[in-house]
Amino acid sequence: MNAPRHYLQFKDFTRAEYDYLFARTRWIKEKFKRYEPHHPLFDRTLVMIFEKASTRTRLSFEAGMQQLGGSAIYLNTRDSQLGRGEPVEDAAQVISRMSDIVMIRTFEQSIIERFAEYSRVPVINGLTNEFHPCQILADIFTFIEHRGSIQGKTVAWVGDGNNMCNTWLQAAELLDFKVHVSTPPGYEFCPELAGVQGSDHFVSFADPMDACRGADLVTTDVWTSMGFEAENDERMRDFADWRVDADMMQVASPDALFMHCLPAHRGEEVTAEVIDGPQSVVWDEAENRLHAQKALMEFLMIGKVEND
Repeated sequence: MNAPRHYLQFKDFTRAEYDYLFARTRWIKEKFKRYEPHHPLFDRTLVMIFEKASTRTRLSFEAGMQQLGGSAIYLNTRDSQLGRGEPVEDAAQVISRMSDIVMIRTFEQSIIERFAEYSRVPVINGLTNEFHPCQILADIFTFIEHRGSIQGKTVAWVGDGNNMCNTWLQAAELLDFKVHVSTPPGYEFCPELAGVQGSDHFVSFADPMDACRGADLVTTDVWTSMGFEAENDERMRDFADWRVDADMMQVASPDALFMHCLPAHRGEEVTAEVIDGPQSVVWDEAENRLHAQKALMEFLMIGKVEND
């Protein structure tokens, strides 16, 4: 039995594989929009394991698997033996014998890595504290859809040096674009944690306006991610100057896009004027989670497929 291919970090795939996935996502989306069935995963089963709450991740994976002809099973750690102390390694061996692919949304990256080590089927990272590869996969596809290749472009990340920021850094190194990062003091990203080799593809800015200057894409996230709720009041104060507003978009490239992985809090990390404005593509971005993840699941289980 060949070892399964997993998707735990953005850097798990090559640039050529991403070129294929972006092209395949476009084909799958166009087919979906024409109401043409596409069932390459008929009779296959996806197990979705959630330790963190979700709207878009559950909906996009569950709907996506059904649209590909398969079925999806939802497991919450509160309602399963995983929440009662069953070793991750044991759960991986059992679950992977009863399914064809597994998606996990959890806290520490080490949990999903331990699960993948003992899984007989592909494992997808639906989000961890450290990385969010499926979201960046959809975000970059959305950029390509609207503006063409992201190679050589500049992405401004404004806000927390979190899992989204880490994943953007990995993507920049792999796909050859630049990330301008601006975080409040004390919330900086860690290049070693992100797994990036050097600073050729990212620059840090103390002032978020400078990070946005000339950017082709401005993007952000909530100020208080899941698991950090106890810090909420402190974060509201610390991040006050890192709200993406019209002034920041004004100094970006004239055709710059705005993205947000959602859910968003208008008036906190972004103004309503920006997220609901003409440069925002957040709804396309959210929908594209569905199509990009369909291409991803198909690729992990079947491999490359020629568009017909």
